[in-house]
Amino acid sequence: MDFTARLIIWYKKNYRDLAWKHTADPYKIWLSEIILQQTRVEQATPYYTRFVACFPTVQKLASASIDEVLKLWQGLGYYSRARNLHHAARQLVNDYDGKFPASCAELLKLKGVGSYTAAAIASFAFKEVVPALDGNAYRILARYFGVELPIDTMATKKQLTTLAQELIPDNAPDVFNQALMDFGSMVCTPHKPACEECPLQAGCVAYAKKLTQTIPVKSKRTAVRSRYFNYLLIKNGEYTYIRKREKKDIWQGLYEFPLIETAKATNSIELFNTKEWKSLTGKGEVNILYHSPVIKHLLSHQTIYATFYVLDITNASAAKLKNNYIKLAVKQLERYAFPQLIVKILHYIA
Repeated sequence: MDFTARLIIWYKKNYRDLAWKHTADPYKIWLSEIILQQTRVEQATPYYTRFVACFPTVQKLASASIDEVLKLWQGLGYYSRARNLHHAARQLVNDYDGKFPASCAELLKLKGVGSYTAAAIASFAFKEVVPALDGNAYRILARYFGVELPIDTMATKKQLTTLAQELIPDNAPDVFNQALMDFGSMVCTPHKPACEECPLQAGCVAYAKKLTQTIPVKSKRTAVRSRYFNYLLIKNGEYTYIRKREKKDIWQGLYEFPLIETAKATNSIELFNTKEWKSLTGKGEVNILYHSPVIKHLLSHQTIYATFYVLDITNASAAKLKNNYIKLAVKQLERYAFPQLIVKILHYIA
């Protein structure tokens, strides 16, 4: 029995029963795939359910504001996915009359849709015979065929895609692709794969050569950048101040409190003497209600060291505060989408 037959037999007995597997609607499949990028199934499921409830069609999503989309996405991370989702929804409405193109090649033209996502939609919704290869699939194929070249290079990915194209059945491309995903999540896992229970064990080169812990090989390592954020949660009576992050940086499109970013860790005395602090707090009396410990917040390629200061000020006339921030009632904060780092601290000002 060959690789494909064994894999599909395993899948039919062990598949994960997930909400988005019960639909051929390309909109819902696309939505699930975007949410699942760099997100665990357990975390993704409630977000998928909420998005489908709030935006049941691509037209509804396209007509929403980006702030509405980001608010619903809040806490899921990698916010560029939400911005791309919204952009692509408008592409579909404006350029495709609200209908998803049926080919992988055409789907690739949508904002935020890469080769894997395009292939997943094309195979699941339209039965196009194209392999959808994510990290799970690349790992399975690299181990099974004993590919010891770096898996994060275009040459290796092309080689594995060619192998997958030879394995995918014409009559069930969707089943094959779903099977690869589930098999990689449940059996051929990144660490401690269940080799003794694996139905593909007999033909697996990595298992035969005892290389399951070294394959797949990865060559690229991205340096992690450290950043130091000092947030000022300024209260002026029943009001506070926020702004939208507009620059092409982390959390673009989300809201935040006045921020002083420093080049290194800074104590409160040093911070109080900076021009930025004085320009934000003005010349009136400043009463520090709360000073948080340093909070370490991990992102994919950055580590944020954040300190929060909750301030009560008597003078809200500081030019920088008036000109660069939105003044609003504290009770209105819940309407805005904030990075999860800030959400955790909101109760100190609310």
